[in-house]
Amino acid sequence: MTKGERGFFGWAWFVAWRLLLALVLLLLISLLVLRFVPPPTSAFMLQSPYPVSQHWISIDKLPAHVPLAMVASEDQGFPQHFGVDFSAISKALDQYDDGNGLRGASTISQQTAKNLLLWPGRSLVRKGLEAMFAVSLEVIWGKKRILEVYLNIAEFGKGIYGVEAASLHYYGKSASKLTINEAARLAVVLPSPRKREPRQLTPYLLQRVNWVERQMRQLGNDYLKPIIN
Repeated sequence: MTKGERGFFGWAWFVAWRLLLALVLLLLISLLVLRFVPPPTSAFMLQSPYPVSQHWISIDKLPAHVPLAMVASEDQGFPQHFGVDFSAISKALDQYDDGNGLRGASTISQQTAKNLLLWPGRSLVRKGLEAMFAVSLEVIWGKKRILEVYLNIAEFGKGIYGVEAASLHYYGKSASKLTINEAARLAVVLPSPRKREPRQLTPYLLQRVNWVERQMRQLGNDYLKPIIN
């Protein structure tokens, strides 16, 4: 390698790692701000092919059964883990190695990170970034803020983001007035929000609603109190 080549690659590396450092610092500053300020949008909203409807609602204005329904359906270990469920990821990777495709295995923290910062689809790269950002959110935001943002940016239909917009769209009322059954119905929409309608669920999904309600009763209305209060 000539002196000129060493100089070029040395300069390129000098610039590259400083740009990376600047991006990391910008991201950390942004997350610190979003710890207190409602996100004005999300990566998924910006990538939505549909007109976006989203209305912010404080988690303190929601009845306890609304966040509980989402946790019961999506991530019952949410109060205990630190952003990543390593046992679920291990199983997902084993299935991937066996040629069965890469399944979800995402916690609510990971889903929040994905919806806010990343892109749809499944790949090892995105799953790695998702896990890294999930742990960052646990450190910077804490459980209550993660759950609050999740409830406000999760997709519940074509262009419908957040439980408040979903409640207004499907039930014509604020999420603060959702019943237990309505909250459970919204929860079962989450895995495939563009293919499911909470007022017109298939028999299989109605069974899933019943399952979510049973899980909510077993967990108890105070299950999330230690992290919400």
